[in-house]
Amino acid sequence: MLTVLALLVGALLALGVAALPLARSAAGAKAVHGACVAVGALVVAGGLAGLLGGAAAIALPFGPPWGPLRLALDPLAAWFLLPLGIVAGCASLFALGGVRGPVPARLLLPWPIFLAGMLLTILAADGFTLLLGFEAMSLASWALVAHDTAAAENRRAARVYLGFAGFGGLSLILAIGLSAGGAGDVAFAALREAPPEGWRAAAVLALVLAGAGSKAGLFPLHVWLPLAHPAAPSHVSAAMSGAMTKVALYVLARFVFDLMGPAQPLWLGAPLVALGAASAVLGALRATLEDDAKTLLACSTIENVGLIVIGFGLALAFRGADLPALAALAAAASLLHALNHAVFKTLLFLAAGEVLHGALSRRLDRLGGLIHRMPWTAWAALVGVAAAAALPPLSGFASEWLLLQALLAAWRVGDLAFQMGVAAATALAALAVALAAAAMVRFWGLAFLGRPRSPRAAGAQESGGAARIALLVPAVLTVLLGILPGVMLDLAEPALRQVSGAAAPRAGLFAVGAADGGARYWPLAVALLLAAAIGAALWVVRRAAPRGLARGPAWDGGFIAAPAHLPFGDPATQPSAAGFAQPLRRMLGESLLAAREHVTMPPPGSTAPATLETGFRDPVLAALEGPLPRWREAVAAQAERLRGLSIRQCLGLTFGAVVLMLALLAWLEAR
Repeated sequence: MLTVLALLVGALLALGVAALPLARSAAGAKAVHGACVAVGALVVAGGLAGLLGGAAAIALPFGPPWGPLRLALDPLAAWFLLPLGIVAGCASLFALGGVRGPVPARLLLPWPIFLAGMLLTILAADGFTLLLGFEAMSLASWALVAHDTAAAENRRAARVYLGFAGFGGLSLILAIGLSAGGAGDVAFAALREAPPEGWRAAAVLALVLAGAGSKAGLFPLHVWLPLAHPAAPSHVSAAMSGAMTKVALYVLARFVFDLMGPAQPLWLGAPLVALGAASAVLGALRATLEDDAKTLLACSTIENVGLIVIGFGLALAFRGADLPALAALAAAASLLHALNHAVFKTLLFLAAGEVLHGALSRRLDRLGGLIHRMPWTAWAALVGVAAAAALPPLSGFASEWLLLQALLAAWRVGDLAFQMGVAAATALAALAVALAAAAMVRFWGLAFLGRPRSPRAAGAQESGGAARIALLVPAVLTVLLGILPGVMLDLAEPALRQVSGAAAPRAGLFAVGAADGGARYWPLAVALLLAAAIGAALWVVRRAAPRGLARGPAWDGGFIAAPAHLPFGDPATQPSAAGFAQPLRRMLGESLLAAREHVTMPPPGSTAPATLETGFRDPVLAALEGPLPRWREAVAAQAERLRGLSIRQCLGLTFGAVVLMLALLAWLEAR
């Protein structure tokens, strides 16, 4: 199967080249997206084959001067092929349904290259191949983000994203170089034989967190997500949030669980737990304050990436404390949530894209009442929203329940400082989950319930065909993954053994457990109980309701009737995005995000309405756009002085740099 997957990488690259002439016609664009749908299905098949079969490795007949490109398929890589294949297939199918004519080449050409880069990164078995795939993924996704440069915010998003992509790539280059310094080779097999230790391990971890974390959206390298996702087309946003962040998490897992050796100290997991908790809280809080649907979903991705990284940190710490069963529990939570989040976040981004196509707006205050005009989209989005809010029996609850059990079991680690840190992380994770639920209720309620807030929302139309199927597939998978988490943990057992040396505790085919004799979760039983309760409630309401169905105007909260020039009702009689977020903005936003609000009251006797102005600012983005540019300009001014040096001085600087590099290499060799 590995040979087939390698051929798929080549086929996607060839498809990217062929997309240049094919973009001139609708049939050609549909052919490209249809081929990507087929590739997605084959990638899922390759992941299943890798989990059910054995590991495989091949060396390609070409590569850099020092050796061939190496590919490998082991259980960890096979597991991450599942979200990649599902997301690629659904996103390509959605794009296929949206083709109405010729597609700009700058939008069609990078798409298969983007998928090829992600697939190559997962299959890589040496540092050079991994960097090649990672950079192809970064540059192709940047091209997709930057495809529309007409708006200033899109140009800004492309610049910020390109900066973070370059920073992440440079960090991974340094991490691989530092790891290979002790192994003498960039092949993963050689890196496993000589894992870093001491300060080298700490440096490699910091560089990997910077490289993979910047691509995954891990705090404090998360600021590009809320900027880039609104600028990208909806199917690209779905792939970036659902698949690209998981590829970055795969790179993190590959380093910390595999290439850095099986015997790392307990403290190595602490930074992951801390950064994951910060990401979860900040992302969830921002999601409750955003009024753009795609930006809100991007912030939700930051929250979920944080939860996954918390699980990675716990697994690393448990493994260092010689607690393999708990390490398997934490790793199971992270791997399962990576898959679940990829599916339901793809669903939500595609639903947001369908809303944008039907109502011509992403702003929540321009939507409303879409459940009547776009019922398929509304109910599919409700499935994704419920999963993102961690409501049972959907997929988000199962994986977050496992993560909670892993957090509660951290007292078994005999280090008091670690116990205190995990206790704080548990509180922060619980806060993040609650904030995420509030954000999802706000998103779905403002977009699909109530009255239309604009004429376009009142006349919205939803698509059918391939776009509708692209919504239904992840919706069905979200339900199935929530009801059958035990089956998925059985499937993930080879990956869990590779990561932790043990399998996750189980309680049966239709249940998951935290430990032998510990807590149990029965999702199928919960689903049946909920179905029975809802059915009974509907039956009682039907019996008690009078005969016939009568429709009336939506309740306006006691306001007077809207004037004639507001045929869709007065906006003041419905909750706004800012009003819905006001309690959380006042409680948490002022301290964490410098949130502000200002009410302007009209003078006495005036009939003008009062106005509410709100806003907030991410502290990391404020630092990037504040002191850092000034420091950059100061450094550039000092560098400009080098232009006045003589030839002798330039040669002296070059000679000094060579001497310093030789001294550094000699010092590293001596160690």
